[in-house]
Amino acid sequence: MAQGTVQVTHGGASRWRRRSGEYPTLSAALAVAGDGDVLSIGPGTYRENLVLEHAVTLRGLEGGVGSVRIAPPDGVALTVRASAVVQDLYLEGQDRAAPALLVEDGSPELTDLRVSTRSAAGIEVRGSGARPLVRRCTVENPTGVGIAVLDGGGGVFEECEVVAAGQAGVSVRGGARPRLERCRIHHATGAGIGVTGEGSGLEALGCEVYEIKGAGVQVAARATARLTDCAVHRTSADGVTLDTDAVLTLAGCDIHDIPENAVDLRSRSVLTLSRTTVRRFGRNGLSVWDPGTRVVAESCEIHDSTGDYPAVWVSDGATASLDSCRVHDVPDALFVLDRGSRVDVVDSDLSQVRNTAVSVSDGATAQLDDCRIREAATGAWFRDHGSGGTLANCTVDSVQTGVIVTKGADPVLERCTISSPTEAGFYVSAGGRGTFTACRVTGSSGFGFHVIDGSRTTLAKCHTERCARGGYEFAEDGPVTEDCTSDESGPRLAAQSAAIGGPGGAQSGIRTVAADRVPPAAADVPPARSGEPAAERATPARGSGEVLGHLDALVGLDSVKREVRALTDMIEVGRRRQQAGLKAASVRRHLVFTGSPGTGKTTVARLYGEILASLGVLERGHLVEVSRVDLVGEHIGSTAIRTQEAFDRARGGVLFIDEAYALAPEDSGRDFGREAIDTLVKLMEDHRDAVVVIVAGYTAEMDRFLTVNPGVASRFSRTITFGDYGPEELLRIVEQQAEEHEYRLGEGTGKALLAYFADLPKGPAFGNGRTARQTFEAMVERHAGRVAQLDDPGTDELTLLFPEDLPVLPGPAAALPAGAL
Repeated sequence: MAQGTVQVTHGGASRWRRRSGEYPTLSAALAVAGDGDVLSIGPGTYRENLVLEHAVTLRGLEGGVGSVRIAPPDGVALTVRASAVVQDLYLEGQDRAAPALLVEDGSPELTDLRVSTRSAAGIEVRGSGARPLVRRCTVENPTGVGIAVLDGGGGVFEECEVVAAGQAGVSVRGGARPRLERCRIHHATGAGIGVTGEGSGLEALGCEVYEIKGAGVQVAARATARLTDCAVHRTSADGVTLDTDAVLTLAGCDIHDIPENAVDLRSRSVLTLSRTTVRRFGRNGLSVWDPGTRVVAESCEIHDSTGDYPAVWVSDGATASLDSCRVHDVPDALFVLDRGSRVDVVDSDLSQVRNTAVSVSDGATAQLDDCRIREAATGAWFRDHGSGGTLANCTVDSVQTGVIVTKGADPVLERCTISSPTEAGFYVSAGGRGTFTACRVTGSSGFGFHVIDGSRTTLAKCHTERCARGGYEFAEDGPVTEDCTSDESGPRLAAQSAAIGGPGGAQSGIRTVAADRVPPAAADVPPARSGEPAAERATPARGSGEVLGHLDALVGLDSVKREVRALTDMIEVGRRRQQAGLKAASVRRHLVFTGSPGTGKTTVARLYGEILASLGVLERGHLVEVSRVDLVGEHIGSTAIRTQEAFDRARGGVLFIDEAYALAPEDSGRDFGREAIDTLVKLMEDHRDAVVVIVAGYTAEMDRFLTVNPGVASRFSRTITFGDYGPEELLRIVEQQAEEHEYRLGEGTGKALLAYFADLPKGPAFGNGRTARQTFEAMVERHAGRVAQLDDPGTDELTLLFPEDLPVLPGPAAALPAGAL
């Protein structure tokens, strides 16, 4: 057959209709062809716009895709309006306003076509009468849509591939309802598959959507879709999105390697998932928003988050239901927020959760039945007023804290078991409530049930075993208990158990702690336990005059001494006015210390505590020194517990927080330090007379710290600034050190030290008093190396420090005054 010709084989019944003929153009061949005729196209490029009005067969060389090219300069390359058969053609289009291949009517069979175009669409199916069967076709359209099915169109696409699209890979609109089987859509700019509009629908079976610059699958505006055994991966935006009353079913699908939300739905959309896996996602695995929006998941798995967001996020009144699902290897498993939001979880596993498995806040509700939580930081956290729900027949194993209830949240827990928590089984604080019935805690490294001040919790038929710090730790005005038991025994617990008598009588192993408890007076404190920080040990009480004398003896700090004396005078006069029956001015005793390291902040804090104790303001006046590492836990929940415990240790004394600004770093994000600040602010308000809090750090950083929480600045009465020591003050510290250790400064040494301190760089590493002490220690070391060489050193040699014992200045050597060495 000659190149560039078209052979028409007539399929009619008469002898004349069975004859064949060759034509120089496709248009000429089509003009004589009728239903049933076959048009065989010779190799070549045909610059024609073809329109098939009859049920003909139009074919190129079998297996020779590319040898027959239909490439008109504009318009639609091929329009099909009949149940024709088209195969083995290469279609090109150049019209940005028209598709390359348009099916307007009939049920044509389109097989082994290659559409390479820069058109509005590669293949477009339009109209309710268009129902093509499209097999093994490939579409490449870097400027427009790959495949568009519009205006009631339909059809079946089998083993087709969209290799590139400048817009959506597959777009379904206007009530169209196609079916895709074993298709591949990739390298699209826009949605891989987009289904939009009321009445529009799509069914996809065994398809793959990947390498998409946008969302993988997008269903919106009352459209519906069903994907079975499909994969969506490697998108630049969300994997699957639903919006505005969209309905989607995912069965046996795999959604993975998504940088944003794997599945995001909102505005009354409904998603049903079964046997579907969601993995390796950057934000939420499931993100569910807005009233009426609903997710139902059965036998699904969500795991391997690559970001720092909850795996399942339900908010703004949305609901989610998980049945027989697994969520693991994620930062947080389930977060449900806002009044009206609800999550129901049945027979599911939540494991290997870096932070919180279930978080309920802002009035939301969670219902968990027969679920298993393990290897999480916090099992479940009910955060605030109106938040609640029910945990029934659940097990929580290998967590930091099993269940946390705070700020008036009121969940119901029934027949739940918590095993091997490292901090507490159940922790209730900040006015939390909750009802615990037939719950158990075993093998806790802390308490079984820890209920602190202001919490109104009800416990019935609960039991604890092998809890290192005790089965139950309650505030005096604490929970209502009935028939609660523990494996603990002994006279101490027997005496304590009588303090809480529920309807069932005294409970074994329940420890009650007074809400306003304070440690005993300093004189009554037993010897320090092994490993107890020295700053927390009690010391014999001294009078305020003696302590102020000690303060005055400190080198420098003149402005600090004046501030402390002024504050002390106000407190003392206020105490005397009260004794005289007069009103005393309210004095806020909490302080902010600002300044560089080594300027005596810790020492002054310790003396301040002693002064307040001597005036009867504090019970003991001891100092508990902490920093960020002591207050901030590695997961949500442990920070509040650590902060509470540090505050409790400081009752009757001073809680000194060094480098307090580290609790609120500038790039805090999800940092847990702010939780410590929030907890501390509340404790300072609730127990304002029990503890004095001093926060300390660099001046600029502390100014920022005071703005991170509206309540922080209001809790502190004044800021005291500790200036850097000058050379003369540093020299005086060295002299004090020498006198204390029975050394003397030799001739010229004082002058050399002044020059040394004047030339010493005052950068971030400069430690003020610490630097002076380190200088003295270095001099002693160099002195020892020098004197050790003498056979029989005398007293002067053993005690005198000379200029040559000074350490070398860091950095470029600074010249000392003539004659200094």
